[in-house]
Amino acid sequence: MAGSADPRTRCGIDTVEVARMARLLRESPPDDLRTIFSPEELYDVGDGPGRAAGLAARFAAKEACLKLFPRETSLALIGPEDFAVTRDGYGAPRVICSPRAQALLDRHRCGAIALSLTHDKASASAVAVAEPIRTEVPLAGKLIYHLLPIRRRIILTNLRRVFGDFLPEAEIRSLAQAHYAHLARLVGEFLAFPWLSPNQQGARGRVENIEAIFRAHARGKGVLVLTGHFGNWEVATAAVIANYPQYRGRIHFVRRPLHPAWLDALVTRRFRRAGFGVLPKKGSLNAILDRLAAGDVVVFVFDQHASGSDGIPVEFFGQPAGTFRSLAIIALATGAPVVPATCWREPDGRHVLRFEEALPPIECEDVDEAIRRNTRTYNAALERLVLRHPEQWFWVHRRWKHSS
Repeated sequence: MAGSADPRTRCGIDTVEVARMARLLRESPPDDLRTIFSPEELYDVGDGPGRAAGLAARFAAKEACLKLFPRETSLALIGPEDFAVTRDGYGAPRVICSPRAQALLDRHRCGAIALSLTHDKASASAVAVAEPIRTEVPLAGKLIYHLLPIRRRIILTNLRRVFGDFLPEAEIRSLAQAHYAHLARLVGEFLAFPWLSPNQQGARGRVENIEAIFRAHARGKGVLVLTGHFGNWEVATAAVIANYPQYRGRIHFVRRPLHPAWLDALVTRRFRRAGFGVLPKKGSLNAILDRLAAGDVVVFVFDQHASGSDGIPVEFFGQPAGTFRSLAIIALATGAPVVPATCWREPDGRHVLRFEEALPPIECEDVDEAIRRNTRTYNAALERLVLRHPEQWFWVHRRWKHSS
């Protein structure tokens, strides 16, 4: 329908002369090309007479993608190497984004980039289009937002910190309402889950990239899992025990006690009944080291505010936030790999638990600097996970408690 296009739709167009790319191929060493094009792109165009035209079309596509984000491109936050062109099973061009490019798409709430390429003997052109993701708000979220706005000011303030420079206010409010709907479903799932059979509990979720845990485990130092308050961990992790029973009793959650005390006792009891260990955040260092030495998995919920000697101010979504230093200290001292993980609820109600590849450790002669850099790496990993399904992160936390 005419006039129905979302004003947040982005479009980039670029043209590259084939002769210019041919000259680049003649005069540039191979290593220079590898800084611009991925190995798959260089392989895909081959070594024949169409190589210059093929690379020209791909470079035009990279430039068109950069034009979707002129501010970030001008600040050198992204470059041509952050976008790679491949083909799907039908031969249509498809954009593969680097982690930082994908995080940028997610922060602008844009879906996958649609791409069109063409070239002749003289020039190659590309058009890139990124359409905005529309936040679907269930009726429950709208009602709670207006009638029972618990911590609404904190939720909106946090959302504006992260998305205020990227999204209109109406979209930020939609995210807040969608978050309230998520919390309502979370309460319903918490009440109903114990009444399901073990088979039903396991069928409610699935695990993605469990191989990341296997690879980390193979190093023989135990595994540290970095995560936050995403989705519904109780339901999602049940899929691990149901499908990988060798992990029963070998996954331990480090967490603060809940209030009131009866709720903490209930949650702890349910975790242990499901096959997970629970370790307190304070005074459990020796227990954590023992679990890692035994080759177990220790899960750190890392997205809460840390104050005093427990925390250090480290950037989180561009602003300093008190962040726990303990994970970096333990990782550096033991050599245990740190594996990011997240979970989310899909539209059909099933839950997904996904593991990412282990983060490479950063070592420095200055121990404090090593702790700070690794902690920033952990926060950056959490940022990417938050942006994937922002309505299902726990925005009610005062994550930036002492920031202006």
